Amino acid sequence: MTIEVIMVGQLDTNCVIISDPSCGDACIVDPGDEPEKISSCIDTNGLRPVYIIFTHAHYDHVCAARELKERYHAAIIMHEDERAAYADTKRLCMSWGYDDEDFPPPDILVREDDIVRIGSLSFRVIHTPGHTPGSICLWGHGVLLTGDTLFRGSAGRTDLPGGSGEHLCHSLKKLMRLPHPTRVLCGHDGESSIGIEIRTNPFMAFPDDQCM
Repeated sequence: MTIEVIMVGQLDTNCVIISDPSCGDACIVDPGDEPEKISSCIDTNGLRPVYIIFTHAHYDHVCAARELKERYHAAIIMHEDERAAYADTKRLCMSWGYDDEDFPPPDILVREDDIVRIGSLSFRVIHTPGHTPGSICLWGHGVLLTGDTLFRGSAGRTDLPGGSGEHLCHSLKKLMRLPHPTRVLCGHDGESSIGIEIRTNPFMAFPDDQCM
């Protein structure tokens, strides 16, 4: 497995490209901006993207999807509960001058425990609502992609439409059950591990009764 992390856009979103070097199949996770920068990495490494995956549908995680889908004919994946958030993002971005066609509809809607396969690789979908209703993490091969659910030393904000502190708390508790050595690749900022976050992240320390 090969992982490339590319920082894109004004909010420094981590776009992650995961590939199976045995066949060149790849997925693009959270293409928030700068499609040419993402394409350069893909083409330089001779990869063949089969999926574009949104951990959630905020604009800083989806705005390069159209160009990449048109270039590589990859299927867009997001959680079934994220459709309203994606529609909100489209309305917001159209007010900034984007066009309707800049936001292609998802091709595949996933739910908890679905498996996404990239070549010989497989990643389990973990539904982690809180930052948005349909936020997901992807877990496989010792790696967890968390989007804006979990950050190094912090967690996603819940004060935007569809956010829920209670749901985020329960989602973080779910992630705490993963193996401690699991490598954590966040939607922004640097990487960490589940063990480090359990020991040092104050958002992982809430007792269960404080999730209510």
